[in-house]
Amino acid sequence: RLRPERGHPPGLLLTAMSFFRKTDPLHPHDDPRYPVRKTEAEWRAQLDPMQFQVARQAATERAFTGKYWDHWSDGAYRCVGCGQVLFEAEHKFDAGCGWPSWWKEIEPGRIERLEDRSLGMLRVEVRCARCGTHLGHVFDDGPEPSGERYCINSAAIDFVPRGDAGPGDPEPSAG
Repeated sequence: RLRPERGHPPGLLLTAMSFFRKTDPLHPHDDPRYPVRKTEAEWRAQLDPMQFQVARQAATERAFTGKYWDHWSDGAYRCVGCGQVLFEAEHKFDAGCGWPSWWKEIEPGRIERLEDRSLGMLRVEVRCARCGTHLGHVFDDGPEPSGERYCINSAAIDFVPRGDAGPGDPEPSAG
């Protein structure tokens, strides 16, 4: 993990973005680049009000209130918008932040990283690369080997116990 150089304020670490891999400029959640697209009415019919606010309007649930922040069952976590598997339970860890956290996505390409300059700071937003669902943010303060912490809203994901994976999605690895 990269750390700020001596004499530079810690905030400069985020401006480099080099440790976060490539990030894309922010674009709408209904951008045509997403393979799964629905109307606002379809999203509202599929998602409950909190899921809609988080997934389609980039809201954040309050810390320690989501159903998965303290959930430790064996299985996988899917996008609430399209069902794509994003994370495995074996890569989840307790970051102490009140949101479910992972140090690794299930495989490259399922999660999109976007530059987020909201709230007067620079962060990296993470979205489902298949449908544009806002998941949360990724930070550089996670455990090794990645050094990353995917801080994810419970309202943006669903849990699937091991053995219940659907067609076309990998079964969570045996460890």
